[in-house]
Amino acid sequence: MISKSPPLCICRAGWKLLAMLAVVLAVMMWYCISWEDSFYFPIPEKKEPCLQGEAERKASKLFGNYSRDQPIFLQLKDYFWVKTPSAYELPYGTKGSEDLLLRVLAITSYSIPESIQSLRCRRCVVVGNGHRLRNSSLGDAINKYDVVIRLNNAPVAGYEGDVGSKTTMRLFYPESAHFDPKAQNNPDTLLVLVAFKAMDFHWIETILSDKKRVRKGFWKQPPLIWDVNPKQIRILNPFFMEIAADKLLNLPMQQLRKIKQKPTTGLLAITLALHLCDLVHIAGFGYPDAYNKKQTIHYYEQITLKSMAGSGHNVSQEALAIKRMLEMGAIKNLTSF
Repeated sequence: MISKSPPLCICRAGWKLLAMLAVVLAVMMWYCISWEDSFYFPIPEKKEPCLQGEAERKASKLFGNYSRDQPIFLQLKDYFWVKTPSAYELPYGTKGSEDLLLRVLAITSYSIPESIQSLRCRRCVVVGNGHRLRNSSLGDAINKYDVVIRLNNAPVAGYEGDVGSKTTMRLFYPESAHFDPKAQNNPDTLLVLVAFKAMDFHWIETILSDKKRVRKGFWKQPPLIWDVNPKQIRILNPFFMEIAADKLLNLPMQQLRKIKQKPTTGLLAITLALHLCDLVHIAGFGYPDAYNKKQTIHYYEQITLKSMAGSGHNVSQEALAIKRMLEMGAIKNLTSF
């Protein structure tokens, strides 16, 4: 008995179905590739393992003779009876500013929240202000870290999809305090003052004690009214500025030049994170190439590298320092660098 071959129409229908499946598969592959290319990185689905003490071990290799004994925030008891005066003036020490500092420490706090202290392994991310964060969709990933450190006046409201909404700490100085402490932070956010000069202590004292405001002594007028709870304010230990300048940038503590070189708040925040955390990631760091005069440097405003002139920051040197930390695995970058 001779078997009959299937009708020709069925064969054609099968080929049409295969062709349609191939087209669908090709479209899906194109979409996936295009989706990934629209970002600077693939977001990992699983959390990276947090190894207790890992950042400290890497920091020891980076900074040399390094210890976590230094407090993160300045405490009143350490300055009420000064046994060992600071060797340097601000921003690398407190020499000559002790009286002002005492008054500020008397009305602020120094503790680290128990929710952070009690963590067996601290996962931290330092969120820079760079343009690379725009359209990154990193918000949800950033919110999952135990500690989220932000810088200066970088806004959160309106940018949650790219930068998240959680803020554990925000480093700032008077001239960069042009943000709403309540609208751009969480109720329990620590506002960490980075003091570059004695007038910075004077400014925060007048704000918190509602004294006559100071208007002179700043390169940019700081806020005269700043609605903030004194319990949220912390004073960063100048030790971290010293470490960042000396160990990462090889800057002398005493400089004769009029515009003294100093680390950016971003590099300072990374140094702080290596001291506080066990796992340190960064996002939104890096500047455009020097020849790129039109590229904006921040995700939230239209300013270019030209605005950095006369700032005392060597962004090229800092880029090398961050690259070194990335290569040795002390930190990991969530965006391109």
